[in-house]
Amino acid sequence: MLPSTRGSRPPQRPAARSCSSALSEIMDLSSSDPKRKPRCLSKVVMLALLAAMCVVMLTQPPCHRTRPPTPTLFSIHEPGVTHVLVTGGAGYIGSHAALRLLKDSFRVTIVDNLSRGNIGAIKVLQNLFPEPGRLQFIQADLGDPEAVNRIFAENAFDAVMHFAAVAYVGESTLEPLRYYHNITANTLVVLEAMATHNVKTLIYSSTCATYGEPEKMPITEGTPQFPINPYGKAKKMAEDIILDFSKSKRSDMAVMILRYFNVIGSDPEGRLGEAPRPELREHGRISGACFDAALGIIPGLKVKGTDYETPDGTCVRDYIDVTDLVDAHVKALNKAQRGRVGIYNVGTGKGRSVKEFVDACKKATGVDIKVDYFPRRPGDYAEVYSDPAKINKELNWTAQRTDLHESLRVAWTWQKAHRSGYEPPQAMIL
Repeated sequence: MLPSTRGSRPPQRPAARSCSSALSEIMDLSSSDPKRKPRCLSKVVMLALLAAMCVVMLTQPPCHRTRPPTPTLFSIHEPGVTHVLVTGGAGYIGSHAALRLLKDSFRVTIVDNLSRGNIGAIKVLQNLFPEPGRLQFIQADLGDPEAVNRIFAENAFDAVMHFAAVAYVGESTLEPLRYYHNITANTLVVLEAMATHNVKTLIYSSTCATYGEPEKMPITEGTPQFPINPYGKAKKMAEDIILDFSKSKRSDMAVMILRYFNVIGSDPEGRLGEAPRPELREHGRISGACFDAALGIIPGLKVKGTDYETPDGTCVRDYIDVTDLVDAHVKALNKAQRGRVGIYNVGTGKGRSVKEFVDACKKATGVDIKVDYFPRRPGDYAEVYSDPAKINKELNWTAQRTDLHESLRVAWTWQKAHRSGYEPPQAMIL
């Protein structure tokens, strides 16, 4: 039988010693009987270390004390809400895609390093959707695996729309290594982060440039891929990496690869548009060059190549309105299925020559643009247009804005109202 302790005072636990009490004990020991000093030496050392640790902790700046990130709506999976990471969401196509996703009640995180994107586009989106948990912008480089992994660790993504890429054919022939790093290597970083953090849906922004210069038109998804410039080659390599991973046992991903053609137009309500950096005008889209010539920013339009085997000697392209393009991305996201891969061309199915395009631009702007003709640009191909039958059938998508003049008129309206581009908002920087 255990002895009873009722009525007796419970034993008291010794109080934790503060830094000052530890120092006092050290002083007491140093002044005590010299015969005790050898026995107490280890105790003195331990107490001295304790005192030093107390001093360090009390004097450490708050910024050096690690704290777990504060949970937000972006860091949790909320039933009924799909959280989409949009890489390159400050760019021309990415910003329009983010706008559409937000309008459709998706939760959106934009990651962009702003090397090519417009931070003003982010401000427009922030002003349109200021409610908590709708939109966040993180400035970061996809070439930094540590930053990318941290973004995935701190956010609960359900899907990724991967737009981020340098995307000029002419520039890619001058700086091929930059294109392989930015497109191929960065896509690998994103894919690795998705695998690590169990994000299972990828909508990949690819290009018809992966086909090169096919022998037959129109281009179908089964057309052999023989890209002829570093831009197209880098995109095809990224596609191959994605497809190889999707076949592995640990993948079980839903993958949609959209190969789209020449993008034009802008938001019909005039909120977003295309504003490439001035130093990139030489490599930019023909629509941007036409508008710059109409605005007097450049003296005229340079058409490169008049001796192609086409009806009027200039290149033939399939021009897809950006509004139709982002509609295809949303339909792809909604149709994506785990363990399956979908590959689709996104175009109108009709080719237009550069001369036809210039005539439409003159009509849309009301300016008789001066046109100068030059030799072919390295890496270009004569004729490219799509067969959109597969995406029509499987995703129920058809291009709606096929009037070239009207698409250019809408884009011209935005260009006239934004001669100086956008203005910057606030952003998180990683």
